[in-house]
Amino acid sequence: MLFFGDVGIDDTIALIYARLTDKIDIVGIVADYGNAPKIETIRNVRYLLQSVGREDIKVFGGAEHPMTSEAPTFYPEIHGPFGLGPIEPGLEIEKLENFFEVIHLIEKYKNELIIVNTGRLTSLATLFLLYEEMMRNVHSYYIMGGAFLYPGNVSPVAEANFYGDPIAANVVMRYAKGGSIFPLNVTQNAIVTPEMTNYIHYKGKTKFLKPLLDYYFFQFYQKKVPGIKGSPVHDALTLMAVIQNDMFTYYQSAVVINTANAARGQSIADFRMTYTPELFDGRPKHRIAIDLNYERFYTDFMSVMTGEQFYY
Repeated sequence: MLFFGDVGIDDTIALIYARLTDKIDIVGIVADYGNAPKIETIRNVRYLLQSVGREDIKVFGGAEHPMTSEAPTFYPEIHGPFGLGPIEPGLEIEKLENFFEVIHLIEKYKNELIIVNTGRLTSLATLFLLYEEMMRNVHSYYIMGGAFLYPGNVSPVAEANFYGDPIAANVVMRYAKGGSIFPLNVTQNAIVTPEMTNYIHYKGKTKFLKPLLDYYFFQFYQKKVPGIKGSPVHDALTLMAVIQNDMFTYYQSAVVINTANAARGQSIADFRMTYTPELFDGRPKHRIAIDLNYERFYTDFMSVMTGEQFYY
């Protein structure tokens, strides 16, 4: 797996899950702007890999700005001043200008590499624009983004990753083959309650999860979404889907992203009984997850994070 992320709280939960299961082999991480500036996400990744003894995993510096040419917006009120909630990485800032070395990984793992993208899609879109033929060697793509016939989280209709760079999202939707999209329709329901968090912490498999999810829940979600029972782990769910396909109900359609005005970032698919491919200008169909089996999510997430078999 090659992981693209704007590594903040949620991306970190995804990487912890990958570290604790023996079914996923992360061979590289692309650190992008998004939740925090690129330079902060690089430091976060380095800190996490150092903490778990996996400094052998290659880190690539991804995009700093969206293809819209705008200055990116960051979210310290959600992810904390450094992107890791209350955790301050004790490492010096490091600049990485090695993004195109990722090509060697794609060539090395030809037809076997799975790409998971949980942040803005700027870096991934860049690869499609420059190396369309080479990207056909990627086995499949798992993308966290969008909200289909579902409320957005940064606007009434848009989810943050697609909103942050709708041009890049459109490029990926047009050129990626074998894409699976995990929108707010399912990720918003992947709730980890404080009780779940406390038990995972008690089992001692990871020291990061409790401070991150406590911060996520008590400092943001409890205030932003009154009545919510815990923190949605959007990015972890997307990564889990690689090995837990049967957690979801899927719909297939090509996808277009609105790029302008009040509807910026809106993800559009055709959910009608009479699918009309000509409306999508020859774009490939993607799998869109529209429903989550929470029992399956709970069982797998808790089993991996605690190291013991859980049942809902």
